[in-house]
Amino acid sequence: MSTRVGESTGYGPNTQMSAFGYIMAAILVVIFLPLLPVLVPAYLIWRAIAGTDEREDSFAAWREQTGRA
Repeated sequence: MSTRVGESTGYGPNTQMSAFGYIMAAILVVIFLPLLPVLVPAYLIWRAIAGTDEREDSFAAWREQTGRA
């Protein structure tokens, strides 16, 4: 009796699922690689405009503010 792709026998790596993961990663690279020249400048512009807003304090600042340091 054969096992389905999603079932693990527990004895070793699931080759079928590994192959599926590598194929999906390759498809994503093919899709997003041409978009990289657009995404990087858009991200940098977004960080320059909206990224300066400090809405969240760090954990270290919280410890100093509450006197737990």
